[in-house]
Amino acid sequence: MTTVDPQTVESGSDRARASLPKGRDDQPVEVRSSSTKSGSLAASFLPPLFFGSVLIGVWYFISYVLLEESKRFLLRPPHQVLNNAFLDWEALSELLGGLWSSTKVAAVGLAIAIAIGLFLATIMSQTKIIERALFPYLVTLQAVPILALVPMIVFWFGSGQTSRVVVCVIIAVFPLIVNTLFGLHSAEKGMHDLFTLHHASRFTRLRKLMFPAALPAMFAGLRISAGLSVIGAIVGDFFFGRGEVGIGQLVTKYANQLQGEELIGAVILSSALGVAVFLLFTKLQDLIVGKWYDAGSAQPPT
Repeated sequence: MTTVDPQTVESGSDRARASLPKGRDDQPVEVRSSSTKSGSLAASFLPPLFFGSVLIGVWYFISYVLLEESKRFLLRPPHQVLNNAFLDWEALSELLGGLWSSTKVAAVGLAIAIAIGLFLATIMSQTKIIERALFPYLVTLQAVPILALVPMIVFWFGSGQTSRVVVCVIIAVFPLIVNTLFGLHSAEKGMHDLFTLHHASRFTRLRKLMFPAALPAMFAGLRISAGLSVIGAIVGDFFFGRGEVGIGQLVTKYANQLQGEELIGAVILSSALGVAVFLLFTKLQDLIVGKWYDAGSAQPPT
């Protein structure tokens, strides 16, 4: 029967541990990678949680210290907002109904803005004359206050859902055009020369070179336009009162009736909608262009 020397086993295990790749802190790479992941998660979530706690503390301070009890309706404390706006099913159902109405308006307006923006940016990228002819008027449309256009929008489209969609399109289309046009012009000159050398058609150059190069800038414009479409839907609710009740109309109602808890709840839900749309297009960008485009490489070093 063969006996095993414990010292031999121990020395063998030591050699096996020594053969593992080491990091700078003499720990195995597997252990160091897990600790790095946990550290990155903590670095991602702890600062927002800490800052959110500070904001809630400041909120309570303003409600109970700075505001007199007779003026506390101006900023209700967080627990009252939670109870009256989100835990009361009647108030919550009204808020969710208004949020859903504004979401539909924002989605339709954003879809139309995407179609118009991509079409105009593509046409402008192919012909300098069209770009020079259209760009000043697009800038002018972006610079005109929506309030100045409200009478014309009411005259042409009425004061219902259609007018709200029009407001969304007007607000959201410009960043999409500018960013997409910039992306279409960002393809390298050497790649254009290569396509010219192979006698590629204009459509082939657009499909295989310019559009792939434009995707990062295009998604940047989409994220901006998505947030603006939510703003456009809520702003449209203030000006056009017919049709389904949107979250903007509920904000006006709660402000007129001095319902501070529901008013803050409507503002919170509106912000949550904007954040959700922004995160949606960020995730789409990661899925579509994240495999070959590193956004961090385009940023200056810190």
